Amino acid sequence: MEDQNCTSGFIAVHLGAGYHSTVNQREYKAVCHQACVQAMKMIRDKCSALDVVTTTVGILEDSPFTNAGVGSNLNLCGNVECDASIMDGRSLQYGAVGALSGIQNPSKVCRALILEQMKGSLSCGRIPPSFLVGNGALQWARDHGIQETATSVLLTKGALSAYRKHKRRLSAAELSSPKKPSWTNNHVRLPCFDAVSIPTDDVVDCRDSPLDTVGAVCVDASGNVSSAVSSGGIALKHPGRVGQASSYGCGCWAQNRNNDGKPSVACSTSGCGEHLVKTLLAKECCDSLLQSDDGAAMAIQRVFTERFLESPFLASVDEKLGGALVLSHCLDDGVELVWAHTTETMCLGYMSTNSSTPKFQLSSLPTSAVPGKSLHIQGIHCKQPP
Repeated sequence: MEDQNCTSGFIAVHLGAGYHSTVNQREYKAVCHQACVQAMKMIRDKCSALDVVTTTVGILEDSPFTNAGVGSNLNLCGNVECDASIMDGRSLQYGAVGALSGIQNPSKVCRALILEQMKGSLSCGRIPPSFLVGNGALQWARDHGIQETATSVLLTKGALSAYRKHKRRLSAAELSSPKKPSWTNNHVRLPCFDAVSIPTDDVVDCRDSPLDTVGAVCVDASGNVSSAVSSGGIALKHPGRVGQASSYGCGCWAQNRNNDGKPSVACSTSGCGEHLVKTLLAKECCDSLLQSDDGAAMAIQRVFTERFLESPFLASVDEKLGGALVLSHCLDDGVELVWAHTTETMCLGYMSTNSSTPKFQLSSLPTSAVPGKSLHIQGIHCKQPP
């Protein structure tokens, strides 16, 4: 694990665990750089970790090169439905949305849900929601001043091209199995958009994996942590499907330190949502950090080996696809950042308050490794200066 010096204040972002084309590497690096620079500006301006991860993930959602917000994978009906969640380590509040259409930055709705929970009970003692889905989430966003976005803005040329390619494959597969009834045969239509309504310069390599959820983990100047995750979900998902990006303990986790000598921890995950939901991967990673005495890397390696690749809940799964960006912060020892993935690649960037520019990493499994069966783990130790 590489050692660096840092004071309080650290941001790390990921563009998901899946497959990232080298054709788009420059664009991946650019969006990671933009997100980290903006986050560090906010940290230096004493903004809260909650606000930092919201803004940071918003930048990732705005990029057509990520599967979140603009450029999200399309569902079976050719629509955009996004999942997202944020957890604030200081208050331990969590806000999430699932299968949300019409909002470019679902992370903003998650932040608003957290802020409303912090205010306490609603009228007549009603409990404020932490997790909303579908039209109910959209209406709540409208009621709380979050602007809607036209579908034509969220839909990119790359996402539509990938959708059409996947639909052709699906249709061919169904034709070869005529006895199997298909929900899609009667209900799927391509979205009807004029050619001019879809930006022609959004060139996204259609080979890129549909698993590339985005996320962030942060330590603010006061030592508080937060984490966030946002996703357009898997390609051709059933309308209404909700993945790990929304699910409590699965997509993200964050806890400030107590007075027990344990570190503050934060985690943001990516991969096949169903695999991550069944293994509660984000919470498992953070729990392992809090229970470990032999460093963050060993703690995360144990989680991925014993509770993911060897999980009894995934016994019937041949390829177990997951990744995590995990942060551990101690006042006297700085930040340990670890990334781990069983997918072919994982794309990330990070920056500390002592850094002049962000670091970028396109992490890959070894050439001989088999995706879904092998693990790559790496990290840095950003030490607190004496």
